[in-house]
Amino acid sequence: MIDHIGLPVGDLAAARAFYGASLTPLGISLQMEVTETMTGGRGAHLGFGVPGKPFFWITSAARPAGDLHVAFAARSRAEVDAFHAAALAAGGRDNGAPGLRPQYHPSYYGAFVLDPDGNNIEAVCHAPVAE
Repeated sequence: MIDHIGLPVGDLAAARAFYGASLTPLGISLQMEVTETMTGGRGAHLGFGVPGKPFFWITSAARPAGDLHVAFAARSRAEVDAFHAAALAAGGRDNGAPGLRPQYHPSYYGAFVLDPDGNNIEAVCHAPVAE
């Protein structure tokens, strides 16, 4: 089980806007901000999550990795669709439109976008369609 994850970004302001908009449909929002002064010069950090629990952190970095893949759990396929639309509207690039990915399993419904640094960000719902 993952408690939290950190992602270096090249432009903290651009990443803040991108993740602030694209994670909203998943019920994830900015919960904490740690300034560079507070870290003693080791970069600024923004913690996204749910009230009382930031679990997705972005941090200013001299050079972002650009090859990280993070998948956020969605409660419904509609949330996956909303994530994808919000991420594109916030400046993300499509890396896989919302849809079934039966190569993973029959109910795997996901969408992929590239963030401003080229990281592959996904929202996925594993719930089967109600019959």
